[in-house]
Amino acid sequence: MAWQDHTIVATPTPEVLIYPPMSLELKPLKLGGPTIDLPLILAPLAGYTDQAYRMLCRSLGAEYCATEMMLDKSLLISQKLRNRLVQPYDGDAPLAGQLIGNEPEEMAAAAVELQKMNLDVIDLNFACPVRKAIGRRRGGHLMRDPDRAVAIVRAVIDAVDLPVTVKIRKSFAEDDPTYDAMWQILEGSFDAGAAMVCVHTRSVEALYRGRADWEVLAQVKQRFPTQTIVGSGDVLSAHAGIDMMKETGVDGVLAARGVLGNPWLFRQFRDVAEGRDPYHPSLTEQAQVMRRHFDHAVELYGESKGARIMRKFGIRYGQMHPTPKKLRIAFVEVKNADHWHAVIDKFYTE
Repeated sequence: MAWQDHTIVATPTPEVLIYPPMSLELKPLKLGGPTIDLPLILAPLAGYTDQAYRMLCRSLGAEYCATEMMLDKSLLISQKLRNRLVQPYDGDAPLAGQLIGNEPEEMAAAAVELQKMNLDVIDLNFACPVRKAIGRRRGGHLMRDPDRAVAIVRAVIDAVDLPVTVKIRKSFAEDDPTYDAMWQILEGSFDAGAAMVCVHTRSVEALYRGRADWEVLAQVKQRFPTQTIVGSGDVLSAHAGIDMMKETGVDGVLAARGVLGNPWLFRQFRDVAEGRDPYHPSLTEQAQVMRRHFDHAVELYGESKGARIMRKFGIRYGQMHPTPKKLRIAFVEVKNADHWHAVIDKFYTE
């Protein structure tokens, strides 16, 4: 099987990229609970997939989203804190709550609290590669301790009546040739009753550097043909997502960095699957969506905090603009609603 190079090169607009015609029959994603017709998931992204961005993505075609990653201990402190972390909202469903931690009992207790909040899926993070998580034996550290990871999966599944999904990486060490921990967690998770496992195709040590190893996804799907496997890594465009599904046989893909600043990715994914060129929004439409996103963030956080949070989103949106460097400078200076709308007025005129 030939594995394509999925390196993304910065270009003024997506139209200048030329792809051969392609299509793929999209099948519903099976999670043992909610029906997901579009097998493209909005990944749980710390600092990004808050209520405002989830609802924006849903309005543009996303069917299944996840909260930001949440520490199990934090969820157990108070209802007020749980509401702030989950940010419940009418219409934000089906929704997965992603948990990170390292004690089976605490992870199970936190999952119970999420079930009380009417979430639809519990997602367990054994993949986060950031130093703070690894240093506290959470997230990607569990790729070093597969027995504990499987114990967490079993404890959570026993504690809740919701589908439980798992996010892992192919290994902890970059030079691991066997991926033994990955296979052990996969076997243990599915034996325990996990509804889906998402595999990020880099090692924990690699963070997000280098090319994602999609070949490992084909190996995983070949070994677990009847289980739901979702792929992650270098899904930076709709074409890349469809390529991953066609080349590896996975049941769905996780959109992470590729959806930041491009909430149209879900529509583009369906376009490419159905043999059409991916939709590209006009500057006018981009401006309308950015204003709507800002307004929701202000409702959620207040104007001052909302403006600070939206700076990073503005920079991401600017990647689709013909002058991204100028936009980056302009958005960094945003302090309030007037500043935000002034930047859009200046740069988003057809």
